[in-house]
Amino acid sequence: MPWGRWAWLALALLLWPGAPASAADEPDLIFRRSTVFKMLSPNDKLATYGVDDPEVEGVACHFTVPERGGFKGWLGLAEEVSDISLACRQIGPIRFKDKMEQGDDMFRKRRSLFFKKMQIVRGCDAKRNVLVYMVYSDKLIEGSPKNSTSSVPIMPWGAADASVQKCGEFIQ
Repeated sequence: MPWGRWAWLALALLLWPGAPASAADEPDLIFRRSTVFKMLSPNDKLATYGVDDPEVEGVACHFTVPERGGFKGWLGLAEEVSDISLACRQIGPIRFKDKMEQGDDMFRKRRSLFFKKMQIVRGCDAKRNVLVYMVYSDKLIEGSPKNSTSSVPIMPWGAADASVQKCGEFIQ
């Protein structure tokens, strides 16, 4: 490999954005479904994952992403497409662990060998007391307009949960 390629590889690894400490860990695989049959290599699939918000107890998000098959997909070299769907819901009493900023990363995952990543970010619609989650996929070099949004109204959870926190009180 020529020196120029090694230099670009080294630069890319140095500039590669790491996951922030507050972002969720690896998501839980719920299921995969084959979408394109390939005779001698793995099929293309849709995979659905679940992830809990690490900063807000009582909220979980599920997202579905396409996963490339073939030999490139099997080796982790395929460029994944940016189509990602998102649904977030209240799954228990909502409790904020700490102050947060609008648009903080809730989850981040690499979608190709170089440059492309998927991010779920969180915000607060203080007027309506609703948490808003947006998923998007981007490249370091060129952005992607493909995105999906999901809202979670902050509601009491059962008779024992009489106090409802206001997300606006936890925005920095």
